[in-house]
Amino acid sequence: MAKSMNKTDKTLRHLMDSNLYSRYSGLLSLSNISLQLIDLNGDILIEFNPSPDFCKQICQQEETRICPDYISRLKPGKGDRFACRYGLTNICLPVGINNQTIGYVTGAQVYSPDSEYQKYLIDIMDLAQAKNLEPEVIAKSIAAIKTIEENKIEIHEQLCNYIAKNIFYDFSESINTTDTAIARLSIEKEMLEKKIIDLEAKNISLVINPHFLFNTLNTIARIAYFEKSHTTEELIYCLSDLLRYNLKQDDELHTIGAEIDNIEKYLYIQKKKFKNRLEYDIDIADPIKHHRIPNMIIQPIVENALIHGITPKRDGGRIKIYAEKYKNDINIFVMDNGHGFPKEVLQSLQQPENKVGIGFRSTDKRLKGYFGDAYGLAIVKSDYSGSTVTISIPTKPNARRQG
Repeated sequence: MAKSMNKTDKTLRHLMDSNLYSRYSGLLSLSNISLQLIDLNGDILIEFNPSPDFCKQICQQEETRICPDYISRLKPGKGDRFACRYGLTNICLPVGINNQTIGYVTGAQVYSPDSEYQKYLIDIMDLAQAKNLEPEVIAKSIAAIKTIEENKIEIHEQLCNYIAKNIFYDFSESINTTDTAIARLSIEKEMLEKKIIDLEAKNISLVINPHFLFNTLNTIARIAYFEKSHTTEELIYCLSDLLRYNLKQDDELHTIGAEIDNIEKYLYIQKKKFKNRLEYDIDIADPIKHHRIPNMIIQPIVENALIHGITPKRDGGRIKIYAEKYKNDINIFVMDNGHGFPKEVLQSLQQPENKVGIGFRSTDKRLKGYFGDAYGLAIVKSDYSGSTVTISIPTKPNARRQG
């Protein structure tokens, strides 16, 4: 029996190294609620959808191990649906082979409308002291916990059950028929990992030829066109243009119009991902568009608004980009109605040694390098009602780089 279990565990870990995630990617698009595969000890083997930050920061004692409430519920052959000590609904379903449980599919970690009130009973100050974290960090992690209707939790449970059963079939087939193939794939993976480590040690970058990448994307877009997959075609062309613009490493200034066109493609792609959780509005007057700015200045700001502001909100939010001309200056505003930036990002411009928010500092430094210390980047507002970031540049065409 022990020998059989060792063989099963070995196969399990090899499957984690293969394309298990991609095999279920289509199903995972049906839900954005947490879903993980864990072993018998509660160690997380793969995160299909990640756990909430609150669970990672507060409940899990180790980053790669599920929380103690889950571990106490792990019983071979038995599934469970329970509420943890903080009132979150959790799902735990066994994965078994030959009447042996070899792991579990876990997930949910959400509030239902009936239990949402419990998030307001959490003692933030007590947790901040116990975990040595800022109270604001814990407050934001609590605010970001999803509240899901009961019928959607049931659908997610069905999804977990489906994946658990299919993983069982994957494991069974692997144990019975593909021991040799798995061993070969393991050796190839180990060799590849060693090669990557060797390249990293020699400071050699792994780079795909851009022409190959663009040609491949355009070929896929043409296939989508002939198959009448017009949305896919548009997304691929947008991605191709976005990559081409992002890879420009020249030292020339680009028009604000070109920068905004790039932002529109980026937000178009994100809109397809976030659907009704993301709205955006771009209002740049034509006379402003011909003025010049370093490339890739606005996009990092928009990305941060999306990541720190909109993504954590249960219902999403809106990003607005507009510009104003005042005397000899132009101010470009990136606004969102999200949760605001983390405290570390707000401090980063004043603390050069802080690694968090390095994108903001480098953007500000680039602007000052071109136009002087009077110009650059400023976070003029950031709180629970949203953030506003301004980019200031001169209108004079002969503004030249300093230093």
